[in-house]
Amino acid sequence: MAIGQMTRVSLPYPSTWEVQASFGGRPMSLGTLVINSVNGNVVNGAISFRREFMQIQGFWDERTRQMWFQSPYASFVGTLAFRDDPQINLRHYVLRGNVTMKSPSIRAGETGTWTATTNTRLR
Repeated sequence: MAIGQMTRVSLPYPSTWEVQASFGGRPMSLGTLVINSVNGNVVNGAISFRREFMQIQGFWDERTRQMWFQSPYASFVGTLAFRDDPQINLRHYVLRGNVTMKSPSIRAGETGTWTATTNTRLR
């Protein structure tokens, strides 16, 4: 790819996502993921599971549609899928993947799954 050439990013931003994390097959945490920007392959935003937002920085791979990022308490990796619903003029996005808790979380070392969803208007 030539310098200055633009790549279409399918990860919507700015966007707000509803997040659910599960450990041992049981839903444990509901939260909010905010993606403020995607610049090249760098993702900037914030995540909250308890009212207070924590800044995140991660990476986005357009080819594989994978995103990975870390918060102060967990590491996330996920794959993006989307579906268009022309009847209601929406595109439904789903990020789904694995989460690993880290120190200083009381759940440090535990692994689980996470799912985040958002919608945008079809253009």
